[in-house]
Amino acid sequence: MPDGHDARALADVRVIAVEQFGAGPWATLQLADLGAEVIKVEDPATGGDVARYVPPYSDGEDSLYFESFNRGKRSVSLDLRTDAGRAVFERLVRESDAVFCNLRGDQPERLGLTYDALKHVNPRIVCCALTGFGRTGPRAAEPAYDYVLQAMAGWMSLTGEPDGPPLKSGLSLVDFAGGYVAALALLAGVWRARRDGAGCDCDTSLFETALSLLAYVGTWAASRGHVAARLPESAHPSIVPFQAFETADGWITVACAKPKFWLALCRALDRPDLAGDPRLTSFDGRFEHRGELLAQLRPLFREHPSADLLARLAAAGVPCGPVNDVRSALEDPQAQARDAVIAYDHPRLGTVRQVATPLRLDGPPPEYRRAPSRGEDMQPLLTGLCGYTAAEVEQLRASGAFGR
Repeated sequence: MPDGHDARALADVRVIAVEQFGAGPWATLQLADLGAEVIKVEDPATGGDVARYVPPYSDGEDSLYFESFNRGKRSVSLDLRTDAGRAVFERLVRESDAVFCNLRGDQPERLGLTYDALKHVNPRIVCCALTGFGRTGPRAAEPAYDYVLQAMAGWMSLTGEPDGPPLKSGLSLVDFAGGYVAALALLAGVWRARRDGAGCDCDTSLFETALSLLAYVGTWAASRGHVAARLPESAHPSIVPFQAFETADGWITVACAKPKFWLALCRALDRPDLAGDPRLTSFDGRFEHRGELLAQLRPLFREHPSADLLARLAAAGVPCGPVNDVRSALEDPQAQARDAVIAYDHPRLGTVRQVATPLRLDGPPPEYRRAPSRGEDMQPLLTGLCGYTAAEVEQLRASGAFGR
């Protein structure tokens, strides 16, 4: 690389983020980890992003929850409801590639965060909105949260034991997936703007993201009216065996997604009779005889400790793994070998350890920095990037641009 060249993939991308809580900050976190400059606009009237105050492990306006979504970003505290605050915002837009927001679907237009509202400031600006339901349709103005969307999109009907209540995932997967979708859409918009010279709107939604992740189950339902049933032990709806099995001291998972893995499982369990049973040689056969097959497999797993089974199955080439708790997952030798947990110091929270980005490109590793305090970057951004004089900054302050 030439001297002084910044090799980070998105080092030449600047994003203004009017964001809060989880899904939106998760989207821009991906961009920040890849080197983009993400300038977080926080509302002084509400004390900034509500994520700053989410327990546990919070101290004033800092929390480990906030750190998880906002490392490596910059922060300005602007009241966009004032003319002065809007003027500063537009000065930032003039020097940026994208404006991102995660608000209700009626808010981007009301707050002037759309391409039509900002193209006079910067014709190449890309305005990406990640909303609950999109900017059109009967639910556009409704608030939405991950839990509600897992229910609405059919996920909870697929999750849990057959006789138990519907269950949500233990993680906010709609929020996280929506963040990835929005980040991809934003980057596609920036690429097109640089190629064609004109920006655009990106209208992404958590609801449609959740629907898209139904994938083949959605195809079955839309094409054939399929009604998916919940199965015991988190089993796959059509591939057998592909599920969790109870062992003598815990649980493990096995995934026989190819014929060779089924044969390897039979060898590992010393059951050549199952491998030779003509009823079980095909996917269709094992699916048809699921109940009888699992009745034979379950006792075999319960006879042995998890570690012994995992060693035997891995040696035979069977895809398998332990059902870890979160701490065990982070301590897995593979996670350690890949430096999947990073650490940095925080002035109030001490040492913060987080999961590293999974977005790995050749070149220098990401520069992991703590999340900013609210408004921490006001001075350098106002006088440097925006070009305001010290006197102009004071006038903006008196006009309420930074809150009252």
